[in-house]
This record gives sequence, structure tokens and C-alpha cells, in this order.
Amino acid sequence: MVPLQARCWSYVIVSYAVFDEKKKTLFGQLKKYPEKLVIHCKDLRVFHFCLRYTKEEEVKRIVSGIIHHTQAPKLLKRLFLFSYATAARNSPATDPKKHAVMFDTLQDWCRELERTKGNMKYKAVSVNEGYKVCERLPAYFVVPAPLLEEDIEFFQGRGIPIWCWSCHNGCALLKMSALPKEQDDSMSQIQKNFSDRIYRTVHRPPYETAKTEDLSSNFLSLQEIQMAYSKFKQLFLIDNSTEFWDTDIKWFSLLESSSWLDIIRRCLKKAVEIIECLEAQNMNVLLLEDNASDLCCLVSSLAQVMMDPHCRTVFGFQSLVQKEWVMGGHCFLDRCNHLRQSDKEEVPVFLLFLDCVWQLVHQHPPAFEFTETYLTVLSDSLYIPIFSTFFFNSPHQKDMNVGKESQDSQSRPLNLLTVWDWSVQFEPKAQTLLTNPLYVEKPKLEKVQRKGTHFKHQRQLSLPLTQSKSSPKRGFFREETDHLIKNLLGKRISKLINSSEELQDGFREFYDGWHSRPPSYQGLLLPHLEGPEIKVWAQRYLRWIPEAQILGGGGVATMSKLLEMMEEVQRLQEKIEARHHSQEALQAEAASPLRTSGRLSSLFPFALLQRHSSKPVLPTSGWKALGDEDDLAKREDEFVDLGDV
Repeated sequence: MVPLQARCWSYVIVSYAVFDEKKKTLFGQLKKYPEKLVIHCKDLRVFHFCLRYTKEEEVKRIVSGIIHHTQAPKLLKRLFLFSYATAARNSPATDPKKHAVMFDTLQDWCRELERTKGNMKYKAVSVNEGYKVCERLPAYFVVPAPLLEEDIEFFQGRGIPIWCWSCHNGCALLKMSALPKEQDDSMSQIQKNFSDRIYRTVHRPPYETAKTEDLSSNFLSLQEIQMAYSKFKQLFLIDNSTEFWDTDIKWFSLLESSSWLDIIRRCLKKAVEIIECLEAQNMNVLLLEDNASDLCCLVSSLAQVMMDPHCRTVFGFQSLVQKEWVMGGHCFLDRCNHLRQSDKEEVPVFLLFLDCVWQLVHQHPPAFEFTETYLTVLSDSLYIPIFSTFFFNSPHQKDMNVGKESQDSQSRPLNLLTVWDWSVQFEPKAQTLLTNPLYVEKPKLEKVQRKGTHFKHQRQLSLPLTQSKSSPKRGFFREETDHLIKNLLGKRISKLINSSEELQDGFREFYDGWHSRPPSYQGLLLPHLEGPEIKVWAQRYLRWIPEAQILGGGGVATMSKLLEMMEEVQRLQEKIEARHHSQEALQAEAASPLRTSGRLSSLFPFALLQRHSSKPVLPTSGWKALGDEDDLAKREDEFVDLGDV
């Protein structure tokens, strides 16, 4: 089991000291030591510790330790991640490629291009091998085929369209980071000429056109996300039953004022708008952002989950996160504030993505191979300090600290665990809760296309068959190029290329047309965006609040009955097959965890039936131990040098 010390400190949001029933934030030196501690965690658990009967010397040691571990800024190499990896250096490691495509080799990118049929227009490059061009980009990535390697090197990888995914009709989703702002006129002209030439690689009317989507100025800001989640999480950090019932009267107004659900709706709507351009208008879409590592990751990932059924499987989803987030350079170290150096940089962008995916899973359960429990434990895994997946800002930072390029490794490189190996956290029986038994798999010979108002799924190899609303007009190419250049230079423009009415009409027609037909779970998947359809992710946010649970009810009760029926059908099929082959019937497999209890909580498997009860059915900590827990905890304490922190 992962040491308790390692689990707790990385999870803590804030600690409170209670004096005479009054709660005060715990920080600095205390003149008077508290009689009680209240600790709020990032998975929204609330712990209470009574110190009333504890010796003053012990209270002083406990309080000082909590302040040090939860508030003092840390160095990267002081994280428990490295202590654990050192202890596990000689332990056998599983191959991470069994669980996901890691996208750390050129071959991984080439295979992804072949899978999406994008290898006709795009190519995988190794110009950044060894991070010679840019430390922000991965060693290997994909760019338009006409792009020269010298162009990639010109602005250290900035201003270059980087491929994310190819649609069935030949259009592609790309992302681009903004060029640095320049005051000098001559340098600005050089950037303008550079952008003009680069843009021609993805926008060559009438053969192919591109639409630019500036996420830095025309979408959410990171500050909005941070403020919304800060308000939203307070609804679930409940200290006691009295506080829960006091907020119950105004709970919905507080929920609305947080704007978290509205932000989720805006993210899903933006993804649908991107899909409408790709699917209906047959246009390449180029996402723009300052560093292309936050909102670009969010929107491109959502679009792929909706359009590509492969991304709705466990293996495909894990590969998607590796490609768009880990290799895409999302700053997990800063956004999760693992080093506790800057609260301003802590923004739950990845959690927002998981919440958006949960909305899709909730609305279309048969389309996903994984369950909401999978998404919940994945969100918890962001802060478990034995996995390297979510603990670095870029692949370069990881390689410099733990890979072959690490200067500190005198022997072989540290072998850090990947979060995708769920056997590290859960026993096989618990892992069954991560996969969806009602998942509708793609038939082996299925070539059926969605009919009705949906657009044909032929790959466009030459001229478009019909002229769409966004087809080029006189001066269109120059206007689009200027639009892109202004965005890259960080300047806002007041007029969009297409009028908002045309975009809104096209979006509404596309959205309503899809929802007017029965969904194809192995095809395009769109969410419902209407107000009541965007819901609170109850399993993640309410799981530690007993008052919010329904004993023997909720969705888990329905799922339990469905699984019971499925097991009965499976047993009958086995008996029929056994008789057909003149064999004895096979023994039924072990009962599903959903059927081990007569009355389950609506928030199973995390639910606590009473406060201060024991651990839930599905613990969020690791199961496997690579050494004695006390030894590892002591080793970490010895490693921390208080003088350097």
C-alpha cells in the first residue's frame, strides 16, 4: 500500500485549526495550539482530528509537520515521487504500452496517422529529437506534409500548425501556439510573411480551406475556470451535517452562481462547433492559444471523444490523454500545484475535461467502454505521488529528471509508474468497476453510415462536391491570412470572418439534425446542451457526504439489476453451448462487486454510510507495496532538507 504520509499531503487543499468551536486557517507559528484539526482534501474529503487529549509537545509536532508538508514550497526532486521510484528501482516494471500508446516514439505517431487516414497530408517529424528546437514540444509530433523542417526551427516551434486528428472526410484538427509579440516593425513584417507562408500549408482553396479558432480571446480564460471551481468545490467541502442542511436551502442558487456547469456547457458547445466545421463544412480547424497547452488540449480532446469511437474505449481514451495532454505539454506540475509554489497557476483544466467527458458518459452510457467510476479514480490519480503521468510540465522536464538525460542518475534511469496500469491501485475484482458491461462494441463488419440529415462520410480527395456557405469569396484567402496573423501576434479583432448569425444557424441545423435521429454509439456522438442536461458529477463531488446518498437507490440500483439479467443470460448461453458440444456447463464467474451487497448506496463504490466510517469499497490509494510503509515514510523524512525548502 502507498504510504499514508505520501497520500495525504499531496491531497490537502487547506488545514483549519479549531479554537473554542471557531475555525481558523492553519498557517505560520501558533501562539495557542488547537483542540481540533479539520483538513480539506483535493478529492473533497474532509477529515477531523481531535487533539484535546494530546500532549502539547505532540500537538506542536503535528501542527508544524502539517504546515511544512502542505504549505511550504517544494523542490521537484523533493517530491515523494522520486523517493518511491528510488525504492522501486529494482522492482519488475510492466510495459506501459500494454495500457496506452505513449507517443514517445516516431512509430507511435506514424501508426496514429495511419489509423486516422491522415498520412496522405501529414507527416511525423523528428526535428525536435533531443529537444533541440523547443523544450515545450515533444520529441516527435506531426505537421502538414508541405512544411519544411527549417520552418519549425525558425521560431522555436511557435506559429507551426501541429496535427491533432484527421476526420473521415480528409479534414484535420490542428493546434498552434502564438508567435512572440514584437514591437519592432521589421520583425513584425517577418512574422507576417512567415505566418502567410505557413498558413498556405493548411489553407489552399478551393482544394482545402481552414478556419481559425482563437481560444485565447474568443473563449474561456484560465482565471474564469479557476474562480468557478473555487466557488463550486466549496459546496461539497462539508464539515458536518448541520452545515450540509444549512446550505441545502440555497444550494441551487450557490451552484448557479459558481458558473461551473455553465463553463462545462460552453466547453461542450465549443467542441460541437469545431465538429460542425470538420464534419459539415469540410474545413480544417486550427486552434490558437498562447502556448497551445491548456484550452487547446481541452477542446481538441473533447472533439475527438465525440467523433472517434476509438477514443471512447479504455485503451483509446488513455492513448488520447497521453497524446493531447501529456505529450501535448499540459503543465500538470503547475496546474495541479504539486510544488505549492503558485496558487495563481493552479487551474483544474484537466478536471474540467473529465467533467465534460462525464457529461457524455452520463448522457450516452452504451457508447463508452469505461464507467464514471473510471473517470472518478482517474481524477483522484492526479494527486497520487507515485505516478509520473501527471507530475511534469512537459516530456522534456520528465526526461531531464528521470529519463536518460537525467544528470543525477548514476546508475540506470528511474523507472516511474504510469497511472494507466490500474493493477498498481486496484485488485482485479475492483478493476471490474472501471469497465462498462453495457458497452456497445463496434460490429466487426459494420460499415453502416448515419443516414438522414447527417453528412456523407466519403473522404474528400479533390474538389468539394457542393459549395458550402463558407466557401471562398473574393479576397477570402487574404482576409483569413490576416485574421490568423493578428491572432498569432496577440491582437484582438472585432469582426469575425463569418458572421455570427451564419455560424449560429449552421451550428443549430447541425446540432438539431443529429439529435433528431437515434444515436449511433459507434459513430458521431453529440451531447445535449440544454440547461437541465448538464448535471453535477454526483459520484465525484458528493461521494463523501452521507446525507446526499440514497441507500438502495439511484443509478447503481438500476445497473445492479441490469448486471443480474446479463449474468443470467450469459449462464443460459453457456449451458446451450455446453449441450451443443456435449460438454459440462462452465462454472459461473465470481459475482460482480455490484451484487455483493443487498442494498447499495447511490454513490457506490465510494460511499460512506456514516461519517468517520472505514474506507469505501473502492479505495483511492494504491494496493501494491514495494517496501515497508514505515521505512518509506522515514526515508522521505530523511530526504527533506528543511534548509533548502
